[in-house]
Amino acid sequence: MLAVKIVQEQGIEVQGVAFETPFFSAGRALEACEAIGLPLSVVDITKEHLVMLKAPRYGYGRNMNPCIDCHILMLKKAGEKMESENADFIFTGEVLGQRPMSQGKQSLHIVAKRSGYQEYIVRPLSAGLLPETKPEIEEKVDRSRLLDIQGRGRKRQMELADRYQLTGYAKPAGGCLLTDPGFAKKLKDLFAHAGAPEIRDIELLKVGRHLRLSDKTKIIAGRKKLENEIIEKLSQDQDVVIQVRDFPGPTVLVPYGCEKEDLQLAAGICVFYSDAPGDVKTLAECRTGDTVSHVDILPAEKEIIRKLLI
Repeated sequence: MLAVKIVQEQGIEVQGVAFETPFFSAGRALEACEAIGLPLSVVDITKEHLVMLKAPRYGYGRNMNPCIDCHILMLKKAGEKMESENADFIFTGEVLGQRPMSQGKQSLHIVAKRSGYQEYIVRPLSAGLLPETKPEIEEKVDRSRLLDIQGRGRKRQMELADRYQLTGYAKPAGGCLLTDPGFAKKLKDLFAHAGAPEIRDIELLKVGRHLRLSDKTKIIAGRKKLENEIIEKLSQDQDVVIQVRDFPGPTVLVPYGCEKEDLQLAAGICVFYSDAPGDVKTLAECRTGDTVSHVDILPAEKEIIRKLLI
């Protein structure tokens, strides 16, 4: 928001661009652009992002966040949009040194260079501390009116926000599921066992308890009504959907089906997490497409479940 204001003050027309994948949305960008009256294009980069995510050139952060490679991809896409719309340059709201992995001087250089649009990328909040870019040299933007902010503190940014009367802006936060340790663990498991996961496999990582029964079989057990509904919605004909017949309990999904032995264990886990008595067999309904079968089974043992949880 601050970078936009600084550039707009020079009489330059600005178009916002935000990106989304299953791991992060453009929600905050939409709110920010609405607050300052900026037109925004939202670009879905899921396909390219998943390819990159499996083997990022510059590695991961603390979890599964490939921040440098992700920024490279976003700036590459922004550059393509710049060319298609005959715009003059790209700019971002990055601040030198604000994020240690992706906003150090070397990282900013790598990101710009690898994007293929290095000479067109302006960073208005820290431009005074960075090399001149083509639009600055050509005076399409006045370098003398750009800033020299650096570091993790946000005092100057807060002062600017007051100057521009910006209120209700988002507090500093990643907003990316790839930085979440629990989600990252489930994603690593998915990559280790699925050659080419579908987008819905990624969406399933966001809900329920995930248990790895074998190399070929994983199950997802809903923890509450909303999660059960999401799991049902994301299920496909080749999956097995398990529910306890006579007691409240989870919806358990077995993506892409499983062998009989794993199905028995999945049904036992479904019973364990239900309100069924723990000392008698309970009927679990197993549905695959239009085919329904039943398993009369005791709850799985707690210690076994603990070892299977991802």
